[in-house]
Amino acid sequence: MPVYLDHAATTSMSAEALAVMTRELARTGNPSSLHSAGRRARRTVEEARETLAAAAGAHPSEVIFTSGGTEADNLAVKGLYWSRRDADPKRTRILCSAIEHHAVMDAVEWLERHEGAEVAWLPVDAQGVVRLDAVESEIERDPGSVALVTVMWANNEVGSIQPIPDVVRLAARHGIPVHADAVQAFGAVPLDFRSSGLAAMSVSGHKIGGPVGVGALFLGRAVSLTPVQHGGGQERDVRSGTLDTPAIAAFAAAAEAAVANLDGEAGRLGSLRDRLIAGVQKAIPEAVLRGAPAQARLPGNAHFTFPGCEGDSLLFLLDLAGVESSTGSACTAGVPRPSHVLLAMGLDEDTARGAQRFTLGHSSTDADVEALLKALPDAYARARQAGMAGHESSIQTAATEARNGIRA
Repeated sequence: MPVYLDHAATTSMSAEALAVMTRELARTGNPSSLHSAGRRARRTVEEARETLAAAAGAHPSEVIFTSGGTEADNLAVKGLYWSRRDADPKRTRILCSAIEHHAVMDAVEWLERHEGAEVAWLPVDAQGVVRLDAVESEIERDPGSVALVTVMWANNEVGSIQPIPDVVRLAARHGIPVHADAVQAFGAVPLDFRSSGLAAMSVSGHKIGGPVGVGALFLGRAVSLTPVQHGGGQERDVRSGTLDTPAIAAFAAAAEAAVANLDGEAGRLGSLRDRLIAGVQKAIPEAVLRGAPAQARLPGNAHFTFPGCEGDSLLFLLDLAGVESSTGSACTAGVPRPSHVLLAMGLDEDTARGAQRFTLGHSSTDADVEALLKALPDAYARARQAGMAGHESSIQTAATEARNGIRA
């Protein structure tokens, strides 16, 4: 059985979510229909809305169901920009951290290319935490021109938690709305939408033990937002489309379970993470832990750079050894692209290409950590032999080395 250490990408469904989804899949009814089946489905959706709102410290009317975190991010960024610009044409600036998930970053860049947005990319420090002095400077330079600020709650690659309360405080002086992508933070660290002061916050189901294909945008009741898609007027006329009752119910069940055991699970995962980090540093002294210190990073995140090897090669060799991890970088058309997060943190391209992210979740155990620590030294040695000659050639070399090792 493979050891799964990529829970930040997706995690298995919780028992609570699976039970609820199985029950709801056997039923029928469109929540917008007026007959008995429709009313039953609507009741299920509204109960799920109340459950999810309670889990995130929000009012039920602030929950807008979406197909996932990507849609929630696009709806927030584009919708806030259009609404603010329409109210005042001078509001064309978007302040966005340089380490955002591509769901936010690409949406911002699209607005820049097609909708006249001017983007200020907010720098981060060496630990991957947005610099508040830069946030303040960009706002104070011309507050009347800022449409919105978007800073993620916690980074998906290096796990660094961002100073959201401070960002909101700086923006609130001028009535500027702030959006936070909380996909990685929700269910992992304490958060409260109501007290955060955020205008909008995105979350996703499959990161917390819910199904793939469902998420939510928490949107303040007084916040105006222009819809991205149009149709039947569901979800406050902000996000039209037939609601996926089984997925929504399962998402709420997963959220309720995750938040109910948040402190205990965070402590358990934090201990496992610390063991993993100590073990990696002992086995591979040259490996460098990236991101913020333990108390300021996600409890299940351990991100390293391994010098002298291609991250994809190390991933491939670990996979052959039965350990599944992630590089956290993107690759397009076979061309290696170092993580924009690591580059924003000041790493050079060669160092960034040696990235490996290990993330823990509700099914992670001590045995998983031991399996990684057992497999890593040999995998790293072989990845170093493959070297940094090129993305495709290094992976091919790594594969050959692995096969030879297996035959031996």
